[in-house]
Amino acid sequence: MSSINAGIITFLGTNCEQDTRRACELFGWRAEYIWQDERINKKYDVIFLPGGFSYGDHISSGRIAKLAPAVQSLPVGETLIVGICNGFQILCEAKLLSGALTYNENLKFISRVVPLEFLGEVIHIPVAHHQGNYISCENMSEEVILRYTENINGSDERIAGIYNREKKIISMMPHPERAVYSELGLTDGRKIFEFIENEI
Repeated sequence: MSSINAGIITFLGTNCEQDTRRACELFGWRAEYIWQDERINKKYDVIFLPGGFSYGDHISSGRIAKLAPAVQSLPVGETLIVGICNGFQILCEAKLLSGALTYNENLKFISRVVPLEFLGEVIHIPVAHHQGNYISCENMSEEVILRYTENINGSDERIAGIYNREKKIISMMPHPERAVYSELGLTDGRKIFEFIENEI
């Protein structure tokens, strides 16, 4: 049994917290939910901000969620933090990551399995977003860990995921938690969770 403890922040509108928890448990990690209004005082090895539509994406994706006590009390630089889809948007809105996520170039919601460049290989993971177009900045301090092989949403340099090692924050638009079960015909998401495990 793994000794990794994972916390998963849930917001009003989150819809991927269960998938994220099941993926963690598949790896033998202990996982529990953290409600948006709780301040994080407990020690975790990794904290996830999962996908969904926090606060219905009112105003803009992540704009309201960034003010939640759970986000304001994230142990930045101490615990590995992983933002997936809406979690990525929240972390950018909170200025914990550089750049911004805006509407897809074609202004359409994109939901499909896409090929991605990851650690020198091509993997296939689902995406589901309307505001996944990543706009980078000149003084970007993060390294790119995921790129779309085809620029599906207009993101600068085909960026799909970034890692700030100093702040210990990994974020991505694809959903690796939806690609861990062989019964579903997709298992490449396991490679992302293995990467996370190695970074803890």
